[in-house]
Amino acid sequence: MKNKIFIGLFLILILMANVSFTSYQTVTMSVVEEPICTIQLGPNSKFEKKLVEKDLANKEVTLQLQVTNDEIDDKPTGEIMLVLDNSDSMNEKVSGNTTRKDVIFEAAKNLISTLLDGNDQLKIGIVRFSTSLTAEGTIDDASIVSPLSDNASALNSSIGTIETNGPRTNLDSGLLLASQQFTTEENNKYMIVLTDGVPNVAVDYDKTYYSDDVITKTNTQLREISDSGVELITMLTGIKDEAYVPATTTKTFGQIIENVFGTTTNPTAGKFYYVTDADVEKTIKEDIYQALAPIKRSLKDITVVDYFPAEIIENFDFAYVSNANIGTISSKVDTENNSITWTIPELVSGETATVQYKLKLKENFDSSIIDKVLNTNEKVDVDYTDFDDEEQSKTSDVSPKLLLEEPPARLPKAGSFTFIIFASFVAILLVYSFIKLVVLNKMMK
Repeated sequence: MKNKIFIGLFLILILMANVSFTSYQTVTMSVVEEPICTIQLGPNSKFEKKLVEKDLANKEVTLQLQVTNDEIDDKPTGEIMLVLDNSDSMNEKVSGNTTRKDVIFEAAKNLISTLLDGNDQLKIGIVRFSTSLTAEGTIDDASIVSPLSDNASALNSSIGTIETNGPRTNLDSGLLLASQQFTTEENNKYMIVLTDGVPNVAVDYDKTYYSDDVITKTNTQLREISDSGVELITMLTGIKDEAYVPATTTKTFGQIIENVFGTTTNPTAGKFYYVTDADVEKTIKEDIYQALAPIKRSLKDITVVDYFPAEIIENFDFAYVSNANIGTISSKVDTENNSITWTIPELVSGETATVQYKLKLKENFDSSIIDKVLNTNEKVDVDYTDFDDEEQSKTSDVSPKLLLEEPPARLPKAGSFTFIIFASFVAILLVYSFIKLVVLNKMMK
């Protein structure tokens, strides 16, 4: 009799442990709602939080936070005159068989195509300059390659016809001729100068190359163009020896350049880019293009705070699947307010910032959450500076929802109030049986 009671006690304890253990194994998780939390940040920009992967067999889900800036930078409108150096020095090879002409002219073509793509509010004209053999020191040192046009294909074809054979550099003539091509229409006007030479000739100059007269005339022309309301952008490249002193002057190339153009930080007029041959493509494609765009559609100072319900933090393990590709994010959940914080200093047009994390049910979860719909997050707050430099704050409580369920069982669920009562009843029964066994043993003696 005594052995039977102990065997029964042992079996009951095994059963109780098994009930506790199998609660995690038998519970099922499902996604009952999959709404996408969306916060609009601009006409084509938004924040999204959504469920991107479900591994319900392992009781885990992956969620993604994403900030997208699909705005388009405003392109310039009005008129642009592109002023290209076609002096013989443009034929110098800068990489393998690639000449400076190849690099500058190709970058200029790409700039034209980019500016005119989907933009019918802009026209571009092209002027080339160097010097001529028969009219050196006149405006005829420059010529019109293409009048103002919005036909990118025709403009780029005209660049392909330019011969780079001028013996010297009369930038003054190119500036003067280009300034005469603008219309009288009240609109934005730009002039882009791409050159590889130190000016040594000017219109009606004193017949001395690199002279103070050439410097003064070219410098004055740059100032007058800028003062007329034209936004001037100049790129100079190809200068290998600033210390070189031409035979006709006592000034070095570096001094002449500064006397004519100023410096990049303190230019004579407009913007001045003084670059190496290796930086030409980037300067034209990125810096000059950005200098032309009147408005950059960037979202700045973005802060995303994702708050979790206490039930999620207490019953689910949190782990990042991938790091934020832009900005920085909390390494773990802040237990003071159950949140993670993601900061993005700037999101330029065309960029998308993304981060993913996983929620996995803990094995020792609180069974009271069974049969209860669980929000994966409580709310999301997004603070940012918009395209008009105004600070904005937005929030949303839209959340994907989970549900834990357990099939009906013969025994109550481990950890529940009913199970506690059941276990107490079993314990009392065992104690009673043990006492009865002791009494019977004494009576039998």
